[in-house]
Amino acid sequence: MREETLKYCELLVKNRDVFREAFMWEDGLKWLAGAGVFTMNDQLADVDTLKQCKKMIAQKAGMFSNFSALARVPVTAMLAVSGYPDKLLDKGLEVYKRLKQDFISSSYLPMAAMIIAQMTGEQSYEETAVRTKTLYRQIRSKHPFLTNSEDSPLCALMAFSEKSDDELISDMEKCYRILKQEFIYDNAVQSLTHVLALFEEPAELKCEKTMQLFHGLKEAGMKYGVHYELPTLGVLAMTNVPLKVVIQEMAEIDEWLSRQKGFGFWSNVTPKQRLLYAGILAQKDYIKADTMQAAAIGSVVAMILAQEMLLMTMFICSVALANSHSSAD
Repeated sequence: MREETLKYCELLVKNRDVFREAFMWEDGLKWLAGAGVFTMNDQLADVDTLKQCKKMIAQKAGMFSNFSALARVPVTAMLAVSGYPDKLLDKGLEVYKRLKQDFISSSYLPMAAMIIAQMTGEQSYEETAVRTKTLYRQIRSKHPFLTNSEDSPLCALMAFSEKSDDELISDMEKCYRILKQEFIYDNAVQSLTHVLALFEEPAELKCEKTMQLFHGLKEAGMKYGVHYELPTLGVLAMTNVPLKVVIQEMAEIDEWLSRQKGFGFWSNVTPKQRLLYAGILAQKDYIKADTMQAAAIGSVVAMILAQEMLLMTMFICSVALANSHSSAD
């Protein structure tokens, strides 16, 4: 494993431990989601700062709001890593108020609000919120039984795309028709198409790369998840790094993580979830390199959104699993 990659792996574990101390009663996947935010930003989390942000959410949003429920850990992470948590939370609450005019309240809506708050200025809240809802409605018209509240954060990310709405929807539909023949969970396939639509290559090529990576991992003895993990698979497949290199690095990271406390056989992190984090860690440098390359040719939006997609996948995965556990109870 490359020395730089090992540093990221060690940083993820350290950040996970900090989140475990700050949120000791939360699910372990939420610790990892929060840790992923700090790791992707090359930062080490601080317990006191996290607790201050957690208290701020309770005071400003209320103990019983969606900000204080299942989304509390990822929102806290977004605030703490920003360097201006008080101001960012105020912005997030303002955007949330705007989104509630169009969306049904859910655990995912605070995340959509925070994405918009951190990626745009106050003068663009209305425009971005409207486009988020417009995209959501168009997607829902195509797939009424698949589209639900968990799509709102992904639509918020798509609202920043340089592509037109028609281009995004058309690309998604092409990818969906191809990928649903490969993966059995239609909802996960739809989320994957949200990611792939951000990139400029033809739909057929993007789908081919994604499936090649999936089967390449399988042939190497690693079964990648086909639920909430799929969007991250799409980001991994879209880098300019040869898939064999990606697979090799994921294998090395996964093997290293499997030997760490909280990631092994007796942990609540499944092998498929661990492989998801191996992909995120492997992707960190690739995204940075691709972003620099994109900047050189004048378009950096897709790779920035790709990184946000990785983080949002973690959030959606942790919230969805917490929801399923609650339903089981």
